[in-house]
Amino acid sequence: QVQLVESGGGLVQAGGSLRLSCQASGRTFSYYETGWFRQAPGKEREFVAAIIRSGGTTYYADSVKGRFTISRDNAKNTMYLQMNSLKPEDTAVYYCAARNSDHANYAYWGQGTQVTVSS
Repeated sequence: QVQLVESGGGLVQAGGSLRLSCQASGRTFSYYETGWFRQAPGKEREFVAAIIRSGGTTYYADSVKGRFTISRDNAKNTMYLQMNSLKPEDTAVYYCAARNSDHANYAYWGQGTQVTVSS
């Protein structure tokens, strides 16, 4: 199985940028489909973005489309989330996740990294 560790969160003003990283260890990273999710206080966890094994296809929630970019470097066992034009409503704990296929549930999760956007 794979272990995931997020980093790169922090406090940023509205309109600013952050880049999150998700470092994988254990089983070969390129085996997994991966994605980012977030959970704001008092809300359910929601999908943010996903990327297929090769990195050739990406998916985004409507709320982040055009502002966030997901990518991965399989040689570095790392996935990224570049977040631009951040809004206060982007404030949440961001989690990276992995699954065995696009038909499977996300079974592997990181511990999360806090992103806070001030107005």
